[in-house]
Amino acid sequence: MKKLNIIFIALFISFNLFAQDSDLITWLKSQPDLEIADTIVSDKYSEVYEIFVTQPIDHNNPDGPKFKEQIFLSHIDKDKPMIIELDGYAVGNRPTELAKILDCNQIMVEHRYFGESVPEPFDWKYLTIEQAANDHHKIIELFKQYYSGKWITTGISKGGSCVMFHSYFFPDDVDVAVPYVGPLNYSIDDNRVYEWIKSVSTPECREKVYNFQKLCFEKRDELYPMFLKNAENKKLTYDIVGNEKAYEYSVLEFSFAYWQWGDGDCSKIPDENSTFDEIWDELSNYGGVTYFDDASITGIYPFFYQCYTEFGYYAYDITPFKEYIKYADGQTSFFIPKDSNPKYDPRLLKKINDWASNKSKNFIYIYGGNDPWTSTGVCLTGKSNSIKMVCPNGSHGSRIKSFSKKDQEIIYSRLEDWLGIQIER
Repeated sequence: MKKLNIIFIALFISFNLFAQDSDLITWLKSQPDLEIADTIVSDKYSEVYEIFVTQPIDHNNPDGPKFKEQIFLSHIDKDKPMIIELDGYAVGNRPTELAKILDCNQIMVEHRYFGESVPEPFDWKYLTIEQAANDHHKIIELFKQYYSGKWITTGISKGGSCVMFHSYFFPDDVDVAVPYVGPLNYSIDDNRVYEWIKSVSTPECREKVYNFQKLCFEKRDELYPMFLKNAENKKLTYDIVGNEKAYEYSVLEFSFAYWQWGDGDCSKIPDENSTFDEIWDELSNYGGVTYFDDASITGIYPFFYQCYTEFGYYAYDITPFKEYIKYADGQTSFFIPKDSNPKYDPRLLKKINDWASNKSKNFIYIYGGNDPWTSTGVCLTGKSNSIKMVCPNGSHGSRIKSFSKKDQEIIYSRLEDWLGIQIER
């Protein structure tokens, strides 16, 4: 009987501990603009929540219509640093590299108009760089009321660009910024990308990439049926671009995607002695076989809208392949959402680039040495304390862990200086 009483008391205490709200959840519930949507079990964090933040659709009219922006909060300790990842697209919850390095809290932020964060009523005109930067500013201001440690923004690719955008408008919001592989494009067909592809890596590797593309055009009669069969098997459709044009763009995309994601070992690229299956596998791995599919395009329509208003993009140099191309002109206006009428204006990106190059403070810019997006990355002038780290032979997947121990030490030392902490090696 005594043993049963002890068990009952232990269970009663445990139940009451779990029944009581934590300090964090009590604070979250007290915030009128925060809504806890889900509690997530984690073996690393003591508390993880899916949260929706009430945001103005138009920050210039804060009393006007609102929308809910999805974020994920992963909590360790309110006094530890906070990593806030500004994503450029829809978002799921995952541990960020910096949160692992610093053993700290993190927030993942979904971008407006993506995923669960789509405003109603829907109006393209509020999808702007400045509106999104204001979203991020509001989230940081809110959570600074609870978290007293240092703040670090980070983001990958378009998210890396969002880190720069946010700090351009709100330079005092955070202590450190670490954007990964973030471009700052100047036009909808930024020529710096073309020039990069003409000079990246070695002449021998560039020749192998070019010869592979040429081979895919020369062997169109054999490869195009494989392209159509793959579409049938994987339920891909190309109504927006057109089947034959989509095949041509898939081949044109190969040189960009190969350097964006490849490991730099061009010896593995198939040639005229390879089988058609080997050629097809390489094209489907690095070409735009799925990129030009209808679902892929419409799934990121907000991204393409931004490209054709402020963000910029790249096109394709068709000159080397003119004798083979029947449909593609190298431009990408088919990406524009059908119900929109974007007008491109590069002025804000040029202002942000000037600021990032000369005035951005406590930034660690990370890029991959082979990645074409590095061609439109930040070029520091040495007028601020920010640093740019380019990973040799690195891709769009380059991270801090991709660097040599010596280069990692440079990054860690800057983080320690700027954050006033010690990082465990």
